[in-house]
Amino acid sequence: MQADHSNVPKPSPEVLLDIYRRMIRIERNDDATRRQIKLGRLRMPYYSARGQEVIPSAISAQLTKDDTICTIYRGIHDMVAKDMPLKPLWAEIAGRIDGTCKGKGGPMHLTYPELGIMVTTGVVGSSMPIANGLAWAARLDGSKRVSIAYFGDGASNIGAFHEALNLASVWKLPVIFVCQNNGFAEHTRYENGTGCEFISQRAVGYGMAGETVDGNDPYAMYAAAHEAIRRAREGEGPTLLECKTFRFMGHVFGDQDKYMTEQEKAEALAKDPLPAFRAHLIEKGYATEEQLAKMQKDIEAEVEEAIEFGLASEFPPVEELRRDVFATEIPA
Repeated sequence: MQADHSNVPKPSPEVLLDIYRRMIRIERNDDATRRQIKLGRLRMPYYSARGQEVIPSAISAQLTKDDTICTIYRGIHDMVAKDMPLKPLWAEIAGRIDGTCKGKGGPMHLTYPELGIMVTTGVVGSSMPIANGLAWAARLDGSKRVSIAYFGDGASNIGAFHEALNLASVWKLPVIFVCQNNGFAEHTRYENGTGCEFISQRAVGYGMAGETVDGNDPYAMYAAAHEAIRRAREGEGPTLLECKTFRFMGHVFGDQDKYMTEQEKAEALAKDPLPAFRAHLIEKGYATEEQLAKMQKDIEAEVEEAIEFGLASEFPPVEELRRDVFATEIPA
C-alpha cells in the first residue's frame, strides 16, 4: 500500500542535510550510550535503535517545536531526532538531579515538553492514546499543531492501537501513527505474531489514510511524512504510516538476537542507510566529505560534553522520593 507522492515537493539540499544531521546525531549518541554501559558508567536497560535513524529524522525535519511526539521506552532516537538537548538527557539516563525528570524517570521515561517531547512511557502502545489527547487539545485551541505517535510492530496488536485509531478517525484528529516496523516484536518475528501482510492495511477498517513506506529511504520517508503532516494540519484527519526497517541489534542491550538469521542481519547491515545516505549527499554535490566530517565532529563533541555533564551531576536527594507524586505533598 504505497501512495502516489508525485505532487509532494522534493526535499531541498538543506533539508536533506538536516535529515542527515539528525541521523548522525542519533547514531553517535547511541554508540556513546552503549560504550558507557560497557565501561560500567551507566547502569540501566537500553534499547538500541541502530538502523532506524531515517524514520524520526525525516519526520522531525518537518515538525515545529510546538508539534508533539509521544514515544515509548525504546524511543530515545525519536527524541534525539527532535533535537532534545543531550545534557539533560544524559543526566536523566544516569539518574541525576539535572535530568529531564530529576533523575527519577530514567531511560524509559524521558520527556522534554519545551520541544514537544511528551510523556515517554514504559507501556507498549501507550503512545497512541496519549498522542490522541494531545491532538484533541490542538483541535480545542484551534492551533495547527500535529501529534506524532511512535510505536513498533508488536504494539499494533494490542487494544490501545485499535481504540486510538478508531477515535482519531471519528474525531478527525491531527495525529500521525508511525509504526517503526523493524520485523521483530521484542523476540518474536513479525510473521509469527501478526496476521496481516502490512500493518498499514488496518487503516482501511478505521476509514483513515494508511501507507507502507521504506523507512530506510530518506526521500520516501520525507514524502510520506510530508503528506501526512499536511493532511493533519489542514483538518483532514489522521494517517497510519508503516515504516519498514530493520534493527541491527537485539531488543535490549545484551540480547544475543538469536531470533535473527545471520544472513538477514548481514544483508541489513550491508544496506545501512546512514553511510548510504552520506555517500548520496556527496555524490549529488549537496555536501563535501569535509563538511560532513565537521558535522560529525561537532556532534561527537556535543555528545561528549553531555556525557561529562550528566555523570558529573549529583544524584537526587532522598526528599525527591515524595515530590512530583501527589498534587498535594503528603507528609511521611
